[in-house]
Amino acid sequence: MEFVKLLGPTDVQTVSVTTWNPAYKHKTALETNLSVISSAHYADVKANNIVHRRFEYKYSFKPPYLAQKDGSVPFWEYGGNCIASSENVRLAPSLRSQKGAIWTKVPIDFDYWEVDIAFRVTGRGRVGADGLAFWYTQSKGSYDGDVFGSSDKWVGLGVFFDSFDNDNKHNNPYIMGVLNDGTKVFDHKQDGTTQLLAGCLRDFRNKPFPTRAKIEYFNNVLTLLFHNGMTNNDKDYEMCFRVENVALPKGGYFGLSAATGGLADDHDVFHFLTTSLHSDPAQQGTSKLYKDVFHFLTTSLHSDPAQQGTMPGEDSQKLSQEYLEYQQKLEQQKQDYRKEHPDEAKEQNYDEWFESDNQRELRQIFQGQSQMFEVLKDLSRKLDEVIGRQERTLSLVSSQPLAPGQPIPQGQVPPQGGYPDTIRRNEVETILNNQNTISSAAREIRQFVLELKTRADTIINNQAKQPTAQVQAVGYDTQSLISELRDGMNSLKQNYGHVVQKLTEKQTCPTTNYVSVSMVLGIAALQLVILLGYSMYRDSKENQAKKFY
Repeated sequence: MEFVKLLGPTDVQTVSVTTWNPAYKHKTALETNLSVISSAHYADVKANNIVHRRFEYKYSFKPPYLAQKDGSVPFWEYGGNCIASSENVRLAPSLRSQKGAIWTKVPIDFDYWEVDIAFRVTGRGRVGADGLAFWYTQSKGSYDGDVFGSSDKWVGLGVFFDSFDNDNKHNNPYIMGVLNDGTKVFDHKQDGTTQLLAGCLRDFRNKPFPTRAKIEYFNNVLTLLFHNGMTNNDKDYEMCFRVENVALPKGGYFGLSAATGGLADDHDVFHFLTTSLHSDPAQQGTSKLYKDVFHFLTTSLHSDPAQQGTMPGEDSQKLSQEYLEYQQKLEQQKQDYRKEHPDEAKEQNYDEWFESDNQRELRQIFQGQSQMFEVLKDLSRKLDEVIGRQERTLSLVSSQPLAPGQPIPQGQVPPQGGYPDTIRRNEVETILNNQNTISSAAREIRQFVLELKTRADTIINNQAKQPTAQVQAVGYDTQSLISELRDGMNSLKQNYGHVVQKLTEKQTCPTTNYVSVSMVLGIAALQLVILLGYSMYRDSKENQAKKFY
């Protein structure tokens, strides 16, 4: 018996059934040609590469309200050192020798699936232990087993996120997929490298954002995509491994487990989202149609003569006539369909509908290069902003006028129309230096006047202490006082000469005079006259007071 699958409305499906006819004493072959007539049905068949997805809430958990008030997780059961809260499930806390696991209560009722796990492994040390595991097994494991907190010799798939380097090859943290048929013991000493199906070296400890793993099993192809947790972008997945021809048991259980050893990490799972994957319903309906036709032909035209029975010649001719009429009718409908849909009647290349491995790798490379291009574009934009700010700063600095004596920097154009008629920087510094010199000279004059006053007071006190002194009109020892005043004036002239010499050595001040020299001399002479008059007035008062004794 031969059965050929129908691919399109123009392709003919031939079903050859060999039967035994006792009337003719030999085998006769009945060939039936069938074709699909409905264009809508062909459109469904054309979309046979579409994968339908369905979220399975009974095999998932996520916050908020992950755990109920009594601490249970709906549709899941956990044990060991596992702790469930409203925000996450802590499989193993950061204590030594802790083990915990969580499993679905019922087995799954679909063949293909995709699991999205968001977790975080954090610890104080640079190295952690032992790791976290995802399970899809024929039966539920234990809650305190030897393999990352679950049972050894499992039947199914285990995806291990191993954080401790047992073989001292410096190849951890490591992600690996391991298949087991229930007879193999996991090799802890070699970190399972002799048993792994595939794996990749990825760091998942102490990340700023939760790390994520997306595990997909569809058409016996196992794929793992990994998110390193360095960004909060949900699309930053990278391929960890992809393995074909993977046969997993049907009706298995999902589970998560973790364990710690001498070193300890916190193993937190934030969500576990399960999606069932199904082929296109149109393709399933087409397959069902073929199965029904095939079942009808095999049940109506048996190859066993004992079950066949006899078929009279009139019935055989009648059946052949009906078959020919039906075949002609199908041919006519097929020709009409070709005329109405000339584009769809052409032979389709169904290989183009699917993405090959090379195309997938090229697409991933292109996506990575596109992300790198976006990052470089952003860096170029920021660099342009920095250069623009630098140019604006240089333009502001270059807009300030230069002094006539200063050289023009290289690459800078001097201002048009010469320099403006304003005070220069060097002139301001000269004025400030002259003012400082004048202030110091004034302080010296003031000090000298105070010293002169002190000497005059000393002379007056000495004169008052002598009782036998004769009273004169201008006081005692007027000649010595005048001599001292003359010496003081000479000293003042010398100091003034030194000041004038210092001023002449420096650069000339601007034309504007703030304090003239004659004014300074006049003020000094006036002070001397006042002091001399006050001294003579005081001496006369004291002499008058002595006449009463």
